[in-house]
Amino acid sequence: MLPELAEGQTIRFERPITEDDVLKFADVSGDKGRHHMEKDQQGRLMAHGLLTATLPTKLGGDLNYMARKMAFDFMQPVYSGDTLICVGTVVSILRRPKRLKARFSFEIKNQHGDIVATGSTFGFILDQ
Repeated sequence: MLPELAEGQTIRFERPITEDDVLKFADVSGDKGRHHMEKDQQGRLMAHGLLTATLPTKLGGDLNYMARKMAFDFMQPVYSGDTLICVGTVVSILRRPKRLKARFSFEIKNQHGDIVATGSTFGFILDQ
């Protein structure tokens, strides 16, 4: 069953970024750059950009969306202790037999309302 989506519709996901998240992502990705592994002056770890990018991928996963392309602009760092809010917007929908082609834009903000990342994606949802 294909989801009911409309141009301009928004979907939202919010989650905290913990120190454990950053360390686990470092293990999974192999990216153990010093800036991710050593705490800053406030005792925080800097999150990986692709850890931040898991928020829009979670939104897509909820829709069984398969991305063909994703583009990100990382505006400022994210740290352990931050809470991120991702809002995805349906840019366009094209209904085809047994498939829905879709374009989304997204914006990720921290708990202070600062934009930390923006981006876009296009792909499809198959009728199951």
